[in-house]
Amino acid sequence: MSIPVPHDIPKWLSRATEPAADASDTLTLARALRRAMSLTSTPRQAAVLVLFGGAAEADPDGLGGLPADAEVLLTQRAATLRQHRGQIAFPGGEVDPGDNGPIDTALREACEETGLDRSGVEPLAVLPKLFVPPSRFDVTPVVAYWRTPSEVRVVDESETERVVRVPLAELLDPANRFLVRGSLGYQSPAFLVDGMLVWGLTGGILAGIFKTAGWEQDWNHDDVRDLETALGDLGMTL
Repeated sequence: MSIPVPHDIPKWLSRATEPAADASDTLTLARALRRAMSLTSTPRQAAVLVLFGGAAEADPDGLGGLPADAEVLLTQRAATLRQHRGQIAFPGGEVDPGDNGPIDTALREACEETGLDRSGVEPLAVLPKLFVPPSRFDVTPVVAYWRTPSEVRVVDESETERVVRVPLAELLDPANRFLVRGSLGYQSPAFLVDGMLVWGLTGGILAGIFKTAGWEQDWNHDDVRDLETALGDLGMTL
């Protein structure tokens, strides 16, 4: 799905609006599963808001023009949830009958989860759908620019534990990047920032965008860690 791209989109975000590169097993697997699922059943539909903030002006010294204050909005799901408990995610959720497409879904859910003012958010692109097997959701990532940031917070503690504006410099720091591998051999990009392990679909989407946008720094792709151990170090479980 294409949407009108504002003429004044920050130059450093222009390449982030392109379909994310298959930077890992995560995106490749999600797309393959979606193709397979489309032949046998109809997945539930959802959308997430991949919301970037930061100066509109590109930094000539930053990779891909990335400004020093660039950030992305992430949430941590409540540990009491039945599925994906405690995981780091983009704001988002299931499509409601009254939603007017994935952009509306992503913005509505982000408002409900974080209290952000959607009038300050400028949608830039709708990326291809990705299938999430545990919840059987077809997830549409919506890339947006936080032109006028607003206060965010945890709105409903039964659904969300944390709402965090994470500096991209921390996510891109090679010291904070590695891969995690699950017991069944599933491998995912991972980021360790602010006491959070970002992995799975969220990690895959971020890794893909970072690569496509030209923001990625060289990091050690041979650093592969056990997923359950990495989560256990943070007091979390699958």
